[in-house]
Amino acid sequence: MIRACVIGWPIKHSRSPIIHNYWLHRHGIDGVYDKEAVVPDDLPQFLARIGRDIAGCNVTVPHKEAVMGMLGDNIDATARAVGAVNTVWFENGALHGANTDVEGFLSNLDQGAPGWDKAPLKAVVLGAGGAARAVVYGLVQRGAEDIAIFNRNRDRANELERALGGRAVGDDDLDAALRAATLLVNATSLGMTGQPALEIALEALNPRAVVTDIVYVPLRTSLLEDAAARGNRTVDGLGMLLHQAVPGFEKWFGVRPDVTPELRRLVERDIGGAP
Repeated sequence: MIRACVIGWPIKHSRSPIIHNYWLHRHGIDGVYDKEAVVPDDLPQFLARIGRDIAGCNVTVPHKEAVMGMLGDNIDATARAVGAVNTVWFENGALHGANTDVEGFLSNLDQGAPGWDKAPLKAVVLGAGGAARAVVYGLVQRGAEDIAIFNRNRDRANELERALGGRAVGDDDLDAALRAATLLVNATSLGMTGQPALEIALEALNPRAVVTDIVYVPLRTSLLEDAAARGNRTVDGLGMLLHQAVPGFEKWFGVRPDVTPELRRLVERDIGGAP
């Protein structure tokens, strides 16, 4: 039996096992994917098990950056640019790491809003943390003409601009960026269940812009509801979670799975977003 897992501290609420065990069942693979709570101090000992009793793992908070420093040069270009690893596997006698959040973000938009990246691609990204880094990097890869980065802490936005591109904007520049935007991305945790609300006025937003939120609990955030009410196309964040899981499954179990409507409904039911 092949085993993989997701690690974090805490890890109780991860939905990754639902996704991977669905694929294991669908493809008839003798394997299991579960959750493992790993205290930060125990991370080296856990990684030493990969390639022996574990094929690999997904990595979530607070380990994404710490894992990078333990993999040497065996890190893909995306993880290096974003500054975080979320997928680890064993290959050619060594541990390897990747960041699949960028692929998840782009694939979610490709599936949920075909043509979203048609030129000219002009984006407004809310946030400047780890998720925003993945979003900005992905938009740069798609050839975005303009990426306006808005964050309450302007220094963080400036840092992201220097690292990956785009341009930091403040309150005075936000409306102009929204008027020109063909894509608006919430890359913060604001609006998530249990978190403060995302406060942004959409009056200036281009009516043709696609609006997406990396938050998927709730599925329909207030940002998406407000955007849909004014006629903008919207894409929720659940697809990013589903699509980012694909490369890891392929590395560990040898099959590249599909993100199907059935899988989506399964996860929706778990988070209370579907009957």
